[in-house]
Amino acid sequence: MADQPTRATYDIGQHPDIAALRARYDMAAQQPTGQSVSGVAFLSGLYLAISPWVVGIFGHTTLAVNNLITGIAVVLLAAGIASANGRFHSLAWTLPIIGVWTIITPWVLPPHGAGASTIINQIITGAVILLAGLACASLGMMAKRRGGRPR
Repeated sequence: MADQPTRATYDIGQHPDIAALRARYDMAAQQPTGQSVSGVAFLSGLYLAISPWVVGIFGHTTLAVNNLITGIAVVLLAAGIASANGRFHSLAWTLPIIGVWTIITPWVLPPHGAGASTIINQIITGAVILLAGLACASLGMMAKRRGGRPR
């Protein structure tokens, strides 16, 4: 048994294809388009977190707490995508899901019967997060289609 060769451990993160993919995503995130999209996602998450105080939805405590938590999550994801897109790209798909969740929360979370200003706030903020999330998720794919040269 002592004569059997031991297997060397191999870190998949050091694979040349993985390193090239991360470099392409990081390069795309550093371009003005990537920074703008990450900035919009960051600001929309920040607004979502403070929206209970801006719109005045204190009567809907579950919606206010939901907006605070999901807004902080969007801020953290956008900051991660802006700083290390190659490592956070696999999490970028969660932003569009949070956007859709933000849109439907006035009808899903109790108590139902949110006012018009609350519903409009949720729809607009959710749509911005949805679109910014789709753009963040597509940053690396745009670089691939353009032959590795993101704009």
